Amino acid sequence: MRSFARRCILIPSTRPLLFRGLLVALPFGMSIALLAAGSSLFRRLANDPVLSPTGAGWESAGTFNPAVLRRDGKVIMLYRAQDTKGTSRIGYAESADGIHFMKRAEPVLVPETNYEEDGGVEGPRLVEIGGVYYLTYTGYNKKDAQLCLAVSRDLLHWERKGILLPAYQGNWNAGWTKSGAILKEKINGKYWMYWLGTAADHTDQTGLSYSSDLIHWTEATKTPVLPKRPGKFDSRVVEPGPPPVLTSDGIVLVYNGADDKLVYRSEAPLFAPELQWEKVGQVPNVVFVEGLVTDKDRYLLYYGGADKYVGVAAADTLYAK
Repeated sequence: MRSFARRCILIPSTRPLLFRGLLVALPFGMSIALLAAGSSLFRRLANDPVLSPTGAGWESAGTFNPAVLRRDGKVIMLYRAQDTKGTSRIGYAESADGIHFMKRAEPVLVPETNYEEDGGVEGPRLVEIGGVYYLTYTGYNKKDAQLCLAVSRDLLHWERKGILLPAYQGNWNAGWTKSGAILKEKINGKYWMYWLGTAADHTDQTGLSYSSDLIHWTEATKTPVLPKRPGKFDSRVVEPGPPPVLTSDGIVLVYNGADDKLVYRSEAPLFAPELQWEKVGQVPNVVFVEGLVTDKDRYLLYYGGADKYVGVAAADTLYAK
């Protein structure tokens, strides 16, 4: 579904949110601290992928778009796996050290509904709230992509809750909906979710919605909360990455950006394609972040490379004040 390069950056999200001159009201009362452009916070932990496609079946074409969390001392990864027909399923892998993963032989979520037919289930993000695991994902039927939800208590058996944000609906969204990144802590008695929508000009930007039950969501703003930036590396796409993290300075959201011509521009992102397997694959020149976990005194960031592999990087801090 993607045909443009992506790179990632992050920003503490506060109220008011000053994003390159745009003032957006969010439900938090803290001052903003923008990340300095060009900061190199993340370092790769391995030059090779930690997950690669295998066999001739359900994960033969690609294993990418990782969602992660910690459980019983292990890093659990749910990832998008694609077969040679272009159908996607969600696979399961786990690791004791965060680098070497063991995959289950069968997927844990497969396309079943009419809004997943032929295209499949894509783009997972994962949070645990109150002993329940919430998996946002994209249901894609080769026509429409829509943001969906499934829940589980064991990460293996999933119950669908349906479409959270229908395509072609919303305050400003005129197309598909994807990439639901939920903040697990309540703010002002509500849960908050960043998501991707397509504006009338066909650019993909980030919206914000709130919910009291994690099932029914209300849009919080009339315009994108994180809009595109013309002439920058995120002039075409501004897409939420892993679930945001609440810090003493506000909410830190890692997002993925793409430009119009697949060419890196002016301000440097935090993380960009460098290795061969990040540049060559199903979609070239893509590092796409969806997973983030703590590892003692550091953070591990999991990303898809060229829509074919999974890689891992580390950081001592999430943002530069």
